[in-house]
Amino acid sequence: MSLADVTAKLKAREVSATELAETALQAAEASQPALNAFCAFDRDLTMTMAKASDAKLAKGEGGLLEGAPLAIKDLFAVKGVETTASSNILKGFKPRYESTVTEKMWAEGGVFLAKTAMDEFAMGSSNKTACTGHVVSPWRAEGSNKGLTPGGSSGGSAAAVSADLCFGATGTDTGGSIRQPAAFTGTVGAKGTYGRCSRWGAVAFASSLDHPGPIAKTVKDSAILMQAMAGHDPKESTSLPLDVPDFVAACGRSVKGLKIGVAKEYRVDGMPEEIDALWQQGIDWLKAAGCEIVDVTLPHTKYALPTYYIINPAEASSNLARYDGMRFGQRVEGADLTDTYEKTRGQGFGAEVQRRILMGTYVLSAGYYDAYYLKALKVRRRILEDFENAFEKVDAILTPSTPSAAFALDAQFTDPIQMYLNDVFTVTANIAGIPAMSVPAGLDASGLPLGLQVITKALDEETMFAVGAALEDSAGFTAKPNKWW
Repeated sequence: MSLADVTAKLKAREVSATELAETALQAAEASQPALNAFCAFDRDLTMTMAKASDAKLAKGEGGLLEGAPLAIKDLFAVKGVETTASSNILKGFKPRYESTVTEKMWAEGGVFLAKTAMDEFAMGSSNKTACTGHVVSPWRAEGSNKGLTPGGSSGGSAAAVSADLCFGATGTDTGGSIRQPAAFTGTVGAKGTYGRCSRWGAVAFASSLDHPGPIAKTVKDSAILMQAMAGHDPKESTSLPLDVPDFVAACGRSVKGLKIGVAKEYRVDGMPEEIDALWQQGIDWLKAAGCEIVDVTLPHTKYALPTYYIINPAEASSNLARYDGMRFGQRVEGADLTDTYEKTRGQGFGAEVQRRILMGTYVLSAGYYDAYYLKALKVRRRILEDFENAFEKVDAILTPSTPSAAFALDAQFTDPIQMYLNDVFTVTANIAGIPAMSVPAGLDASGLPLGLQVITKALDEETMFAVGAALEDSAGFTAKPNKWW
């Protein structure tokens, strides 16, 4: 069932929240040996929240998410539950506070199911860098038993939603870490305008790029989740002091008369024909729904990846400086203070995190700051201006979500840049801080999901949800992974 379906059944008292929570816990725990999507459970917390939901529902009360078991990416602090960002350096850390996003979800009646594994500190596109081991996609290519990536960094959340182990999950999107795993797993992934959902209580990666958001089974479900997650947070300096629009109502809005932009810059060399064909199919669907297709140009798109991979590690190196073994997380004792720092960070951080810290420290260092970081900030402004110019002509932009379907877990990449190219269609929306979502729209020749991406101007999530729902209706995507786990 979808989140909308199950909350309706809960309110009708056709099922109890405690029954649902127990069933979800059993299914999640049983899936672990095969999928490894979860990294922390707290059965007592889950059942306490479920009982509280039943009490409210018995009185005819309840919020948007009342009684629904939801999974939480291990980047968000849940009070009293181990929060590690899938890194050894934070093992054993149990926050004494709740992230704003989860606090808002619990206020709407959501029930904590479990923490989901992720790429360490959200750095990755495959979910292979988690300290708890690989997350495995519930999907399989036709005729193959080879394990596939669920994408990253929110791969645990995407795998859990796709495998019907929960009714929705939180993710964070720094360069595509919600939308890419959603596209790989046949789920819906969305992020709002920068500042729409608070980052307070979420482990920081690249602060000016991080966007919390939902992964869900349907566009309407994603709207329900974002409705619950969003809102001004006085504790977070970049949180937008604005009322939250009715995202759920927007899903039923007509798209007739909207202008949809198509940018030639997203036709990259070597893109599989089936990705291009799906993009054209999406254009045809929106035409049939009454939209006008308009060619737009985003000339600085070709600089997006190098810009992202300067700003991203620069901010990461600064944010991760706090993990020194002194105040929280693991400590490896050394001969003196400097040796303790070095051993703690050397053993606590994985290879990809160390790589990005070193890259970031380099581009921020004396003699290179102007050449790299300052130049990247200038290009970032040009990328935003490209979108601003495009949105003077169109209401939304349609692109593919990813350059391919999910790849094998054992796929070999000759260098990290090959992995970084997974973000080629998604990073621009983070650089510009504008809303974007991935909607499952078809299958490739091997029966694996492919997604289409909708991008809209800042603060116009309503149009994003309206266009996403129109694509969902036209695509009629109902494929599910064959249960092998």
